[in-house]
Amino acid sequence: MIAEATRRSALADYAERFTTLYETTGGSLSIRELQLLAQLNLRVDAADAAVMGRLSDSLGFALPLTPNTVNLAGDRRALWLGPDEWLVVGPADQAASLEQALGYGLAEAFGSVVDVSANRTVLEIRGPSARDVLAHGVPIDLDPRSFGANRCAQTLLAKAQVIIEHRGDEGAFQVYVRSSFASYVAEWLLDAAITF
Repeated sequence: MIAEATRRSALADYAERFTTLYETTGGSLSIRELQLLAQLNLRVDAADAAVMGRLSDSLGFALPLTPNTVNLAGDRRALWLGPDEWLVVGPADQAASLEQALGYGLAEAFGSVVDVSANRTVLEIRGPSARDVLAHGVPIDLDPRSFGANRCAQTLLAKAQVIIEHRGDEGAFQVYVRSSFASYVAEWLLDAAITF
């Protein structure tokens, strides 16, 4: 007998608890796992205009050059993580095409593309209470004047290293957390939500 490999999200067992939270808060807060997103780490010299142009052409949008910002087109986006580092994200079924697009954009340039999809899971936190719940556990200012739409930051959430992305929708945040810390962060969020 040969066992089949089955992909399972880090927080598959939390779906029912997240639904219960939404119901008990009257819809003011929802948490859901965005399962198995394609996530590719890109490292390349942002000062190389030719490479940056090829990457823009192959992705269909320019990589953000302003610290802690996000550029996107359709269901693909790139989060600025450092002067020469981005996290490129898309639907699970686009991992291969994203990797191919980034490889084409790099061509012969010095850089790297690493599929880190299995490294993190993503929690979407949405609703009028979302910002308050997150602000309770992060050391950064989440006020819309300093952390508006299409912004991102690497920070700590309840002592767990995360990336927080503020989507274009004012009430939506995505929290990228290492799979090994996913249960810890989910439990912390569910517990923090009780006070809001």
